[in-house]
Amino acid sequence: MRIVIKIGSSVIAPKGRIDTNQLRNLVDQFDLSRHEYLIVSSGAVASGMSRLSLGERPTGVPLMQACAAVGQSLLMHTYEQVFFGKKTVAQLLLSNDDFTSPVRYKNLQNALQRLLKLGVVPIVNENDSVSVGEIELLAAFGDNDQLSALLATAVQADWLLMLTNVDGFYVPDGSKTRRLLRTVQKLTPEMEALCNGRSDLGTGGMRSKLRAAKLASENGVHVAIVNGGDPQVLSKAIARKIGTYFPPRRKAVK
Repeated sequence: MRIVIKIGSSVIAPKGRIDTNQLRNLVDQFDLSRHEYLIVSSGAVASGMSRLSLGERPTGVPLMQACAAVGQSLLMHTYEQVFFGKKTVAQLLLSNDDFTSPVRYKNLQNALQRLLKLGVVPIVNENDSVSVGEIELLAAFGDNDQLSALLATAVQADWLLMLTNVDGFYVPDGSKTRRLLRTVQKLTPEMEALCNGRSDLGTGGMRSKLRAAKLASENGVHVAIVNGGDPQVLSKAIARKIGTYFPPRRKAVK
């Protein structure tokens, strides 16, 4: 199988600093002999904040760019460490133009296909250290949520697993209680309206994850929103034992 894993800031850098042990435990779950993996990783800005001793997420574009530039190297160094002896990793920093320009989109697909054939694990993030437009559109991308859906579509992935710090999508169940919605056959505006808030270090929220899941599932990808802290999150998510599952709305064209 070909699996895209989106790791949110709340999972990889819960306190503004990359949690190497958490990331290593996650990578240890990869069945690298059987499946192909692509990672969409948040955490660059949060890591840069930590290294630059910033207590709050920047609101200005130049400081955000500086955090991303500093943090991205820290992030890739960590991935090199946790994959050492297992797989070679590659960094791809993408922008909106890579998905909207037909020529650039085809070039991106070709590069990804070659990396996967070579047995490399692509580590993908937004190119927000130099692209002002990407930072300004960050809320639309939703902490890499939409990027992960676009990537899963581009590589015709079998699965998109969106790892966050909650168990999935909750809906009201009575006046004061909520229940985990295990399967979403079709996302409705009413469901989106139930979502509020975002994490302190990330820019996403459940609404952006739902929209990303909708995009990927409509393009033939199985999607799950799951708690990245589960010690067996990958196998449980694919077995549909945890999280919220979005079945593909149509069969992917391979």
